[in-house]
Formats: sequence, C-alpha cells, structure tokens
Amino acid sequence: MVLPLHDDAPLHYVRRPYVNWTLMALNIFVFVAVFSESFGDPLTVVRGFGLIPAVLFGRAELAPWIVTPGPEWTLLTSLFFHSGLGHLAGNMIFLYVFGDNVEDAMGSLGYLVFYILCGVSAAMLFAVGAPLTLTPLVGASGAISGVCAAFILLYPRSTIFGLVAGIIPIHAPASLFVGTWILFQLFNALTDDQGNVGWWAHIGGILAGLVLTPLFKRRGVQWFGPRRFEGPWG
Repeated sequence: MVLPLHDDAPLHYVRRPYVNWTLMALNIFVFVAVFSESFGDPLTVVRGFGLIPAVLFGRAELAPWIVTPGPEWTLLTSLFFHSGLGHLAGNMIFLYVFGDNVEDAMGSLGYLVFYILCGVSAAMLFAVGAPLTLTPLVGASGAISGVCAAFILLYPRSTIFGLVAGIIPIHAPASLFVGTWILFQLFNALTDDQGNVGWWAHIGGILAGLVLTPLFKRRGVQWFGPRRFEGPWG
C-alpha cells in the first residue's frame, strides 16, 4: 500500500483551496456525528444514507424506521459517510494531497462540481455492476479517484513524497506514484471477489475524472504540465 503525504506542485491561481478544505471538514464532521451516535445507531444511519444498489433499482426496500433522503439522493449522500476511522483517514489524506492542486487547476466552483460528478458517476457504475447488492456503498473514494485521475493528467512530472507499507519513505514522479495506484485499483476490481471494497466505484471515479478534466480545467493550465511554471504568484 502506498500513501501520499505531500507533493511539490505549486498553487498558482487559488491561494487557499477553500472548497477542498470544506469537503474534508464535512467528511470529518459527518463521521464524528455518526459514530458519536448523535443520530442513533451508526449502522442504521449508514444504511439510510449509503448507496444500496438493490434499493436504488427498486429490488429491495429499507425498513420503515430507517431515515433516508431517498434512493436517488444516496448517490450523493454516500460520498460523505465512511465505515471506519481508517477508511476516513486514508481518503482524507489523498484528498488533502491531490485536491488542492486540482482545485487550483479548475477553480473552486468548477472543482466542486467536478468532485460531485466524479463521485456520483463512481456510485452509478458500482450500482449498475451489482444491482442486487444489499450492502451499502459509502465513502469519498470514488470522487477522490476522479481527483487522482485529474492530477495525473495535469501534474504527472511533479514529485510525490509518501510511504510504502506505512513505513518506507518514497519520492516518486506523480506519473509513477498515481499511475501505480490506478493500476492497483483496476487489478483489484478484476480479481477481488469478496466485495468488501467498492473497487468498481474507484474505477468509475477514475474514468469520470479522465473524461471530465478537459471540460473543467482552466484554459491556461497546461496538460502534463511542467514541475514549475510562472503563474500569478510564483
């Protein structure tokens, strides 16, 4: 497992990535609220706000006492719920490292729309691929997969500083670091039959990110950009 900690791609247009920070804060807030049992049993809350493909397609129904915004809305709400602290922490680290640069390249509003579209697309691919599944899909992984795809298109020559297996430091080009991570998602999607991780949601997010990045990036941002470039502030 590889874990990014920092990248050297500078920000040029957005001094402070407020949208990325807000997304992180919202994910953390929801997690704390759910697992502090502020809204009842955490598992019941997750079942109501997570995406359950069988419920989305009318093949099953939730118990009447479970609060839910409705099956269609869970395509969105599922992006902000997580199954445990490790799940949340891993996603937030990836979002912290890569999200600020993608927000910089797209603008804050564009980045927010891009993030949501990637997440919803990821959830839809997962649901279509397993329409009878009763286990709720939760987590920001699909949206963050789209962010990673955008990063590798825009900043492949930047350097990622991270850890392998949680302890071995590594410095690697983003093309290698993120590219390896993407191949890992694809390998697991094709080989993991246990269904404990929504690998196909990750693939859906990656595909959405590759398709949507050309539509959302600023006109002045280069493809496969150089490590350094003279922008408004540097």
